[in-house]
Amino acid sequence: MAAENGHTAKEIIAIRRADGESRTLAASLPRLVLEARRIAANVIHGLHGRRRAGSGESFWQYRRFVSGEPAQNVDWRRSARDDHLYVREQEWEAAHTVWIWPDRSPSMAFASRQARDSKLERTLIVAFALAELLVSGGERVGIPGLMAPTASRSIIDKMAQAMLHDDAERPSLPPSFVPSALAETVVLSDFWSPIAEIRSMLASLSGSGAHGTLVQIVDPAEETFPYSGRVEFVEPEGFGVITAGRAESWAQDYTARLALHRDQIRDETNKLDWLFVTHVTDRSAAELLLFLHAGMQVSKSGARSTTVKAGPAA
Repeated sequence: MAAENGHTAKEIIAIRRADGESRTLAASLPRLVLEARRIAANVIHGLHGRRRAGSGESFWQYRRFVSGEPAQNVDWRRSARDDHLYVREQEWEAAHTVWIWPDRSPSMAFASRQARDSKLERTLIVAFALAELLVSGGERVGIPGLMAPTASRSIIDKMAQAMLHDDAERPSLPPSFVPSALAETVVLSDFWSPIAEIRSMLASLSGSGAHGTLVQIVDPAEETFPYSGRVEFVEPEGFGVITAGRAESWAQDYTARLALHRDQIRDETNKLDWLFVTHVTDRSAAELLLFLHAGMQVSKSGARSTTVKAGPAA
C-alpha cells in the first residue's frame, strides 16, 4: 500500500508541476532547457548540417544530365572526363521553416514510476533540442499560434519565454493553420484525441502540400497498462473518473483499442506521406532526436511511419 501511495503522490506532484500554470512551468523550465541543450549539443557534435540540392552558391554534387534540361546547365569540364554529361548542382541555402508544436495540455502531466520524465517534460525537452539542432543547420523554427519562425541562436530561450507568457487555453492539438508547401511540421503530443479530430488537424496542416511528423509521446504505463485490483482512472481534462474493480481484466481490451487507434493514425499519415512515430518516456530523448533529424532528410516518396521504442536506454 505504501508503494501505491508513493506512486499516487508522485503522479499528483507531476500534475501540479505541469498543470499549465506559468509559475510551475517557470520552476521546471531551467532544468528542461539545460537538458535540451545538452542533448542537442551531443547530437550536433556527431552531425553535419542538412544539405540539399537547389539554388545557392556552394557546390553540392555532380549529377547526370537529364534530357530536356537547358544545355547551359551542363558542366562541360566535368563531362569531358567520360562519356556522360553532368550538371553541377548547388547546395540549397534558402532558410527552411519547421513548425514545432508541443502539446502542453493537462493530460501531458502524467508520469508513472517507470518514466524518466512526465510526458510534458519529455515533449518540451525534445521540442527545445530539435529547435536548437535545426537552427544550427540554418533552419527557421516557429510554434504555431505562439511564435513566428526565427533562426535566432537563442531559439530555446525564445520558445521558453513564449510559453511562459502564454495564458491561452492549452488544447491537445495545434491550432488550425496552413504552413507553406516547403515547410515541415512536427507535432509532439500523446494523441489520445478522437481520430476525427486528428484527421481534421492533418487535413489543415497538409492542405498546402507541406510534410510533417506526428510524434506520440506516451508513458510506459500507457503502453503496457500494468494496473491490477481496484483502480480509479482520472481524466485530467475534465471528462470525469472511471473506476475499475479488477483493472487487470481491462488490459486486453485496452491493448486492442490502443493498437486500433495507432493504426487509424498511421492510415491517415500514410495517405499524406507524413511520418508517425511513437516514443515512450522510459527511453532516451536523444534517440528520438536523432530519428527525427534523420527522418527530415529522407525522400518524400513512400510511407514514412514507424515506432521508436528500441535502442539503448542512455
